[in-house]
Amino acid sequence: MKKYQRLAEQLRSQIESKIWLPGQKLPSLREQAKRSGLSMMTVVHAYQMLESQGYIRAHERSGYVVAPPVTNAEMLYQRPEAVSVNDFVFEVLQASRDIHTLSLGFAYPDPALSPRQQLNKSIAAASKRIELMTALDNLPPGNQALRQLIAQRYAARGLEVHPDGIVITAGALEALSLSLQAVTHPGDSVIIEAPAFYGALQTLERLGLKAVTVPTDPMHGLDLEALAQALNDHDIKACWLMSNFQNPVGYSLTRTAKQRVAALLRQYQVVLVEDDVYGELYEGTTAPETVKHFDTEDSIMLCSSFSKCLVAGFRIGWVVAGKRALAVQKLQLMSTLATSAPMQLSLVDYLATKNYEQHLDDLRKTLAVRKQEMYQFLCAELGDIATVHHHAGGYFLWLVFAEYIDTTQIYKAALERNITLAPGKLFALNERFNHGLRVNASFALTHANKQLLRAFFAELKHHLPEFCRP
Repeated sequence: MKKYQRLAEQLRSQIESKIWLPGQKLPSLREQAKRSGLSMMTVVHAYQMLESQGYIRAHERSGYVVAPPVTNAEMLYQRPEAVSVNDFVFEVLQASRDIHTLSLGFAYPDPALSPRQQLNKSIAAASKRIELMTALDNLPPGNQALRQLIAQRYAARGLEVHPDGIVITAGALEALSLSLQAVTHPGDSVIIEAPAFYGALQTLERLGLKAVTVPTDPMHGLDLEALAQALNDHDIKACWLMSNFQNPVGYSLTRTAKQRVAALLRQYQVVLVEDDVYGELYEGTTAPETVKHFDTEDSIMLCSSFSKCLVAGFRIGWVVAGKRALAVQKLQLMSTLATSAPMQLSLVDYLATKNYEQHLDDLRKTLAVRKQEMYQFLCAELGDIATVHHHAGGYFLWLVFAEYIDTTQIYKAALERNITLAPGKLFALNERFNHGLRVNASFALTHANKQLLRAFFAELKHHLPEFCRP
């Protein structure tokens, strides 16, 4: 156990032994640090862990108190509820378009990391080969050569998929949306993570589906007990989750957890729509497995794209739909008809070279360095008022402030200083994560950027009471 885990376990035991009773105030962070001989941040981590598990609650300006005990009748997840998030998502995404801002709320990696020159050459080469029949050749399920190249890349990761089971889409979000449409009807209940990628929330809203949210802790990942309970209690038609480098918290499920998820969904005959858009952005030399690796019944639909690891503008994604490939193709023909033929041909040209592997290797190393630099910078600047969660892989950092802090107000204040951030409200159906903040760490932390952020953080801490919830 780490130090904060030992302290949390000690306090949990004391609460369960009635040493601390419901409603009683725990020692302040400073007092607990003095008693235990631990650092302030270690105590903060321990208290936040207990808070996420429901043992204690933060009260505005009065510290932490013991929460009422959770009974067996209480749920570990949120009941099915309608989704309505699109207006706020639209507002935040529009703000991120301004080229004069430091886009730490941006969903994509720094565009400067794309291999523009090589991609432009591939676009030029593909344009010379486009014929009148090209559009027909690239109708659903998409370009045969591209699907074969994708299948080969999966084979290198230890996952055998047939090219005929892959459908090329206009980005990963279309792949995810079509996958859900293929297995649900309006009014059905779908399990998602909490916090969740806002694209999942938007898709559920558009399709008229109800969300059953299962908590994902930034230190421990998806709550498997809550997942099992939700599957048992409701008629769930599908599950949508990220097993690798989850957006926004960054956590990746362990191999054992992925096996458990696959087994649970198999037991309840629920289809998993697995979002693996960050799967190529791992640190080290070994690509992570997906839950799909443990699929024995072809019941998992695996979605990804080139948007996060190559270039966002191409809007090329795919779904490993397997036995549902034909259903997905029919749905695509009724919506976007087909994915851009020139972009598909350009990718075939680019992927046929050795350039992509070199690009990925360089990209992973750059993201790892920048993420570590941003993590250290944020810990130094905000470590006294927030916990910064860092996991290897991907490019997001998840910040957790005291529960009474409203990061939507922080987002608005930052926007006035030409900084975009992604507030916790983006990733939930309610206010449960309004004290969370996602930071894109893919951008270079230049001297100018450090100065801009330091000035804003200093002002934030000086006026912190103004960012408390009413």
